[in-house]
Amino acid sequence: MSEREPNLDVDVVIRDDRTAVLAVGGELDMETADLLGAHLTEQFRQGRGHLVLDLSALDFMDSSGLNVLIRAVQKARDAGGDLYLAAPTPAVRRILDITGLTTTVPPHAGVPEALAAAGDAS
Repeated sequence: MSEREPNLDVDVVIRDDRTAVLAVGGELDMETADLLGAHLTEQFRQGRGHLVLDLSALDFMDSSGLNVLIRAVQKARDAGGDLYLAAPTPAVRRILDITGLTTTVPPHAGVPEALAAAGDAS
């Protein structure tokens, strides 16, 4: 039996000293959550506290992925920033809604709207 390759792509675009957009695609689960966590941690380490997660290409997310998001929200807010969710797919949006994360981190229609919210907050 062969191990399956982790199916998560994370592309990072630095917007300014405090803001980055991370486009997350594929599957965010127990096998890939650490990868996203490492990307988020690196952005915090570089002093960027306003992080936009473009979820438009994220097909699946389980509780491991949700935990990464929750921890990232706390880290960002502790650093005076925030986490902004953009364009979650219907499957991911459903998980965000069911768990109540959308009440504390309301998703935005797209990256431009999330960047506008981040700009207004900084």
